[in-house]
Amino acid sequence: MSGSEIVEGKGATIRITFHDARKGVRELDVTDGEAEKLGGRQVARRGRRPKAAAA
Repeated sequence: MSGSEIVEGKGATIRITFHDARKGVRELDVTDGEAEKLGGRQVARRGRRPKAAAA
């Protein structure tokens, strides 16, 4: 968002989905700091648990 270069491993992708499907989906590449400033709500990880945690 700021235009600064994102260091490897220090970034996030923000996905915006509109209720009106005709608008499609937008994705933003942001730094960790920018993502924290935006806030929002934290969502639990989806999918299967890693093998180490499942045992």
